[in-house]
Amino acid sequence: MNTIRFGIAAVGLFALAACGQSHVVGSTAGSGSNGDGHYDVSITRTEMGVPHIKAADYPSLGYGYGYAFAEDNLCVLMDDLVTIRGERSRYFGPDGSYSIPAVPVTANNVDSDFFWKLMATDAVVARLKAAARPEVQELTTGYVAGFNRYMAELKAGEHPGRHAACANADYLQPISEADLYRRYFRLSVIASSSVFTTEIATATPPALSLGNTMPDAAAAKAALVAQPGPFAFFSREKKLGSNMYGLGADATQTGQSMLFGNPHFPWEGTERLYIVHLTVPGKMDIMGASLYGVPLVLIGFNDQLAWSHTVSTAYRFTLYQNPVNPLNPMQYYYDGKATDVTAVPLSIDVLQSDGSIKQQSRTLYRTQYGPVLELSVSGLPVLGWDRTRIYSMRDANAENDRLMNQFFAWNTAPNLGEFKADHARVLGVPWVNTVATGPNQSVYYGDLSVVPNVPDSLVSSCKAPLLSPIIGSVAPGLPVLQGNRADCQWLNDADAPPGIFGASHLPKLERSDWVANMNDSYWLTNPAQPLTGYARIIGDEGTARTLRTRLGILQIQRRLDGSDGRAGTKFSYDQLKDVVLSSHIYSGELAQGAVLGDLCANGGSSNTSQACAALADWNGSANLDATGAHVWIEFWERVNGVSNIWKTPFSVDDPVNTPNTLDTSKSGVQQALADAQTAISDAGLPFDAAFADVQHSGVHGDNGPSIFGSEGSIGAFTVADSDGLTPTGYHVNYGNSYIQAVTWNDGKVHAEGFITYSESTDPANPHFKDFTERYSQKQWLHFPFSASDISSDAISTLHLSE
Repeated sequence: MNTIRFGIAAVGLFALAACGQSHVVGSTAGSGSNGDGHYDVSITRTEMGVPHIKAADYPSLGYGYGYAFAEDNLCVLMDDLVTIRGERSRYFGPDGSYSIPAVPVTANNVDSDFFWKLMATDAVVARLKAAARPEVQELTTGYVAGFNRYMAELKAGEHPGRHAACANADYLQPISEADLYRRYFRLSVIASSSVFTTEIATATPPALSLGNTMPDAAAAKAALVAQPGPFAFFSREKKLGSNMYGLGADATQTGQSMLFGNPHFPWEGTERLYIVHLTVPGKMDIMGASLYGVPLVLIGFNDQLAWSHTVSTAYRFTLYQNPVNPLNPMQYYYDGKATDVTAVPLSIDVLQSDGSIKQQSRTLYRTQYGPVLELSVSGLPVLGWDRTRIYSMRDANAENDRLMNQFFAWNTAPNLGEFKADHARVLGVPWVNTVATGPNQSVYYGDLSVVPNVPDSLVSSCKAPLLSPIIGSVAPGLPVLQGNRADCQWLNDADAPPGIFGASHLPKLERSDWVANMNDSYWLTNPAQPLTGYARIIGDEGTARTLRTRLGILQIQRRLDGSDGRAGTKFSYDQLKDVVLSSHIYSGELAQGAVLGDLCANGGSSNTSQACAALADWNGSANLDATGAHVWIEFWERVNGVSNIWKTPFSVDDPVNTPNTLDTSKSGVQQALADAQTAISDAGLPFDAAFADVQHSGVHGDNGPSIFGSEGSIGAFTVADSDGLTPTGYHVNYGNSYIQAVTWNDGKVHAEGFITYSESTDPANPHFKDFTERYSQKQWLHFPFSASDISSDAISTLHLSE
């Protein structure tokens, strides 16, 4: 279809945007179809480059989203799509690697390719597409067409200087709908199969001479505790996390509900979040954030509701141990019969040093449960495949074809009631808790997510006796089941798809005051009403909470009893924003006094005097004006490696305030302070440096903005994480990401927030670090939602038709 180009070329759009001007642009480049050969969409960008995308139909809406996203983040998404096609070795050679920082997992290119060839097959794509609602299919089709249109413009020279990282790369080729469905699949299994990328990609049958290699249980357990490998992802202090509050009328000064959401996600890669506003008049009007490559809002708000997520403690898979036929390791026993292991021959293309391409082949394996995996630690085959045993995993999210339908339902829900009903009905949420509310509504929490239907009774009767305690040492609650028994299959609930728990067996809570989650289990969603009696695979109950969880709860309790020094005894909207970015360090509150009084008496020793002097002036926060914060961070990271550091143990009767009272007589605690002083001295950093001079963005080059906050493991609620101390300080590459604080006034939504690392990953984009600079100063941005607010705040408007 012919179109008309209005005004200047699209390449000038961002220059205008940087100057705060609004302009309407049309373009003829690109191709695609929504069924009748036509797309028509407007993209209005407001401050910080946030796109508001409006169309009359879903194909056009997806088209606009794909185009806008490609403008901002083309190269990052392309790198991921190449990966999940199993083509990294084809374009980058065999010697590189691929990381999923959210897990985190790093696999060499060859192993990565074979893993994704095994897992993200054409059959998986076909199943996901067939299960998707028509509207999801339309959004996907449109997104691909819009993304490809921008790519075609770039390759035609219409956006000079943009996306230098991939603009001339061989892999910059049009994407397909299959690419996006593979992307949806990868997001589903990020907390399950993908954790074991290398272990699945390298599993091989045993040699004929190999007998029973099951290691001594004590030795295997000790090795795994020392080097948990992929099981580190399931630790309570894993990086992938979030904070969220739902505040009801009983907790707010206005009597109107409020919601705070804040995922702690990587600042690099495709698990970044992207702010967008999607509108199809009369059908969808939703604003919020989505992970790269997803044409729907995953955390968001509108005039009717708001919601957020945190990573849940529930396991999404179980391991199965099967006895092997000793005469044929390619068979395992199931229900008394020898059953063949399924061999899956695979081939990948591998770039050679001379530029040629050669094929490499490998055979991977599956049982009826799923992929076979092998794991050795310090030479010990913890999960081994020998002539007595074989291990495979069944992944509930590899079977989950409802993720996109879940979020489409939520993006179009007319009210909180429908939102909650869709939560229980669809059961497509892959690995997160949910908090939601709406105007004049109570606050709702639910871990109604995809969890294998493995009640404690099944675990008790089916657990693999030798391996279960070994795996339990690093992944408490993860079932390792006997795979040779039919009665050890996952159960079915009447209110759920096969093999997973229904809503009737999953935790949820609704209150008029507050609910919260900071990545511990559902148990203390609100301490006044603990949630108990759920299967261990979902989470633990009656156990100590992390320092971040405790601080998150205390911040609410102290606000409501007036003990936090702020006015009143309920939350105002501004107080909510102040509390959640306060950067208070709870370990400092618990232990700074003991350190100063016991370890720093009389100025401390020669090994600690500089650290002690800095800590004496530290204000207990990780705000930019705090001095000595880095000293406490280095000290507490080392204290975390010491066992039994508290004099007062955890009490189930006081779970928010215990354990407490640092035991400074512990030699490990004393050494931690001396080692912290050494670390800072070796790095060459001043002990009294302001935190603004110590911690910066690690994704914006040498001039990255200063970043407040610290690691959740030291009791920071305001999270900023790095790869550790360097001579130039901490370089944040993880932590607070999308932040939203939402309430309603006269039935209209009011939301403010940030995208901490900014909307674009392209250094040539004016929105590469502008939002990060704003976040550094805690300058909350009002998210314009109404048509009038969008018009008032617009910096550019692009009209696309085809």
